[in-house]
Amino acid sequence: QVRLVESGGGVVQPGGSLRLSCVASGSIFTIDSMGWYRQAPGKQREKVAVIDSRGYREYRDSGKGRVAISRDHAKNAVYLQMNSLQPEDTAVYYCNLEASHTTELDSYEYDYWGQGTQVTDSS
Repeated sequence: QVRLVESGGGVVQPGGSLRLSCVASGSIFTIDSMGWYRQAPGKQREKVAVIDSRGYREYRDSGKGRVAISRDHAKNAVYLQMNSLQPEDTAVYYCNLEASHTTELDSYEYDYWGQGTQVTDSS
């Protein structure tokens, strides 16, 4: 059982900053990537930023320059620094972890999600 626990959400004034944290625990095999997604009311969940096992980072175009993703491998943690927050950043932010496990007979892929943390622009 793998558990992802997010923290750091809250209400922020326009132009403010926020740092989200996510820590994974449990029986985790090889982590392929960790990332952040968000879902605003009435909209589909969308990718914000992802970092893979090599440290390669991928950002949503609207977030480039305003967000930064980082990882702490020892803690199985991923962080999202968000600056210059805008009203459209208001959403529930979800932590995601993709892992894999290979045996002599087969390979397995796993996809885990946290329960989400609310980020609200106070405007």
